Amino acid sequence: MIAKKSLADGFAAFQEPWSPRIAGDINDMQIKLVKLEGKFVWHSHDEEDELFLVISGRLRMEFRDQEAQLVRPGEFIIVPRGVEHRPVAEEPCEVVLLEPNTTLNTGNVDNALTVRHLERI
Repeated sequence: MIAKKSLADGFAAFQEPWSPRIAGDINDMQIKLVKLEGKFVWHSHDEEDELFLVISGRLRMEFRDQEAQLVRPGEFIIVPRGVEHRPVAEEPCEVVLLEPNTTLNTGNVDNALTVRHLERI
């Protein structure tokens, strides 16, 4: 069945930062909703590009090899595969991710923030 989804309802369905939820599937890609707060871990993804679309708050995407980028509501940034990065949200931030369904949130790092089994909303 084809049905529309509400970003507001999706974000209201959970509170935990850094714990993405699957909102939908497009071919081999997933639309994920995530709340960010504070600093994430430095990591990269060997095989996957990631798109971060900021819905609310501000996201600073830090890179090891280039200047950080500030992403505001209504803006997005694409992090190419293999690029080491660290998302930082100095205020609560809501983000839509578009990435392959094989993407692990912490990429090449395995730690307490790694989420292997994402819930669907």
